[in-house]
Amino acid sequence: MGSTELADALMRAARGLRRGWHAGLEPSGLSPHQARALHVLGGGRGRHSARSGDAADGMRISELAAALRIAPRSATEVVDGLAEKGLAERGPDLADRRAVVVRLTDAGTATLAHADRARAEAAAELFGRLDETERADLTRMLRRLAD
Repeated sequence: MGSTELADALMRAARGLRRGWHAGLEPSGLSPHQARALHVLGGGRGRHSARSGDAADGMRISELAAALRIAPRSATEVVDGLAEKGLAERGPDLADRRAVVVRLTDAGTATLAHADRARAEAAAELFGRLDETERADLTRMLRRLAD
């Protein structure tokens, strides 16, 4: 298999994973961007996390934008959508009262749990086609490519 065919296969697999995740998010009415923002605001670690502080302290829009790798204006729109749904709220930064931070509401925390389950179910469905050794090999190879 050539590099182009490999790239196409990887992209098809990634699209399948995204489709499954998006379908799992539909009952909650979340967009993928909103689900990713909930994950970051909820203290999620990994490539989306921009800070190491306590998630209850909140996060500035600029930090959220950096964590999501989007423009601050786009992050504001995502937060506006979350706030309209009652999943996030803006409030004063306890360390700098001139600044505003975004925090998850209780409903946001519950919805985050649903979004995380939807993501895990989509991954289990896709990767369940592989046996344990194949999953370990694929993980190792993808990490090598990502480094």
